[in-house]
Amino acid sequence: MNSLEGVMIVGLTGQTGAGKSTVSKIFSENGFYIIDADKVARYISGKGSHCLIEIGDCFGKEIVINEDCTLNRSALAKIVFNDSEKLKLLNSIMYPYITSEILNQIRKFSDMGHKLILLDAPTLFESHADDFCELIVSVVAKEEIRKERIMKRDNISAELAQARMNSQLPESFFLQSSDFIVENNRDSENLKEISNKVIDKIKNYYNDKY
Repeated sequence: MNSLEGVMIVGLTGQTGAGKSTVSKIFSENGFYIIDADKVARYISGKGSHCLIEIGDCFGKEIVINEDCTLNRSALAKIVFNDSEKLKLLNSIMYPYITSEILNQIRKFSDMGHKLILLDAPTLFESHADDFCELIVSVVAKEEIRKERIMKRDNISAELAQARMNSQLPESFFLQSSDFIVENNRDSENLKEISNKVIDKIKNYYNDKY
């Protein structure tokens, strides 16, 4: 018997600072089981991992590896978010490990009986994890709003926030490549209302198909 029978994977992605994490929580509150790609990335690049060793070899152990043999994420971020080629190199190292672990979690949660799984992944398209997804939801917001949110959230300068924004795909790509768009330019109540409407449509789609 196919362990994935009746299981639907929904991809959640979008622009940094747009509010994807909040939308993910709303999905969770509505019965979706969440696979958090950021947590997966931290897991696969943990102390002693093959992924971490590769990162250290490529970017300099003395720069991106802490004394306790953990990844210095802030140092690595300063390198890759200001150099598109180095970001591509980092992604080429991490994505195969991330993809493998995501597939493991999908199988595990399917075996546990979870039928609605949300893959929360900021680089869903770049890592080709959208191949696993039946439907895709993208969260977007105006540039200035996102910049302010990033600066406040990560306690970083406007320049570094802009660099992170510039390293991502443009809004036009998300608009063209997604089944649903959640615009988060107002308050939390508005975001919840929009998200719940999208969730209702996805559940109706699931019930009609499965």
